[in-house]
Amino acid sequence: MKYTLEYPSELPSAPDDFLQPEVIREVSAAAEASGFSALALSEHPAPSMKWRHNGGHNTLDPIAALSFMAAMTDSIALMTNLYVLPFRNPYLSAKALASVDIISGGRLIAGVGAGYLRSEFAAVGVDFDRRAELLDEALDALQSIWTKPQVPVAGKDFEAQGPLWLQSPTQQPHPPIWIGGNGNAAMRRVVQYGSGWMPLIASAGLASAIRTVAIEDADQFEAALGRLRSRLLAVGRDPLSIDVQVVCPHIDLDDRASLSEAQTFLADMERRGATSAVVHVDGSSPQAATNFIKVFGEAVIGV
Repeated sequence: MKYTLEYPSELPSAPDDFLQPEVIREVSAAAEASGFSALALSEHPAPSMKWRHNGGHNTLDPIAALSFMAAMTDSIALMTNLYVLPFRNPYLSAKALASVDIISGGRLIAGVGAGYLRSEFAAVGVDFDRRAELLDEALDALQSIWTKPQVPVAGKDFEAQGPLWLQSPTQQPHPPIWIGGNGNAAMRRVVQYGSGWMPLIASAGLASAIRTVAIEDADQFEAALGRLRSRLLAVGRDPLSIDVQVVCPHIDLDDRASLSEAQTFLADMERRGATSAVVHVDGSSPQAATNFIKVFGEAVIGV
């Protein structure tokens, strides 16, 4: 099992200290030293006050923040979790994501999704009801732009004209694309474009809030992964070649019972097919976060 650190600023109660450059540097270095495989940031360019007061969190632009983290680290992967492709022209997404891959020496994991906040789509001037269509269009365009950068790509609302001069990403044929979402459409995108799947195991209420199909427990997760693997096999892809990332449950590292329960859960999820888990650390302060990261590395990752 690999472990991804979701940067602590993305916890609802995290103080603004986590937005300071020296704290980003310290947390990133601690994650790499403690054996985490990736650092992750989500994308919310214009979230509403309502969202913030109902479980939302501070946000940084993931391209800018991951680029800074790339300079502060040597080997840890840099993940967008999730980058909302429908927010922008595919050429802008391709350039931004490839730039992170290039300056990091090939460490980007492009976790992408459709987005779910209607007000945020309105703020950036994109039709919320077209998000699924735009996501499919962008995924198709990304692969073409990254693998054949000189060939013009056109979509419903954009058209490149004539041969282009674009930098290819460092990872070939392109950075890994991980798809977020629980439903059939997400699985179809994984089969067609992805090298990773990021389902959310959560209550039906939370799943509804982020506009995805509910996967409420380990049994439902295993059944859904079985369906995905069958679809991969049907098109000639190796079902075991896909990374599958779940969320690590809350752990009180000072409580042996809590630690044991989490370890049992993670072992069970790995047995059922998960390859990676997103970890939310203690975000009450930067010191608490770095302490948690180091102890987690020793107790769970085994560093």
